[in-house]
Amino acid sequence: MPENTVTTPLAPMEPEDVTDAFAYIRAWQARDIDTAGAVADAMGPELHRLLLDVAARVFIPVTAVDDCDGEPCAHSFLAAALGRLLLELLCHGVCLANAPGVADTIVRFTENILTEDHGGVADVLRQLEATGMKQAMEAHRTTA
Repeated sequence: MPENTVTTPLAPMEPEDVTDAFAYIRAWQARDIDTAGAVADAMGPELHRLLLDVAARVFIPVTAVDDCDGEPCAHSFLAAALGRLLLELLCHGVCLANAPGVADTIVRFTENILTEDHGGVADVLRQLEATGMKQAMEAHRTTA
């Protein structure tokens, strides 16, 4: 991953990686532990790296702060919401060193930051997956 991910675009993921990562995230969000476990078993330790790739693509565009000339702006409120989310994760003892912890963080970020009423999380996850898949397919076409 690049050192400055705010100014350096992330390399697109492989299409299969997007599919696998979001299969796990959606199963985790739906509390379908059997499916999440099956995906995790099939992916092995690679799942953790894929989930971190997805997390970077979800978090970085949203938290990249624009210059607001020191005045409160949308990003100021976003930073406060992100701080509350991180505090919530710490309070619940979420471990970011394993796949469930990373998937749970992506789901909570989507609930708390990317949706207005904490509803429609599954729809937002599908949109994020579609965006990741589009980027992966475009990159795959140009390198094939």
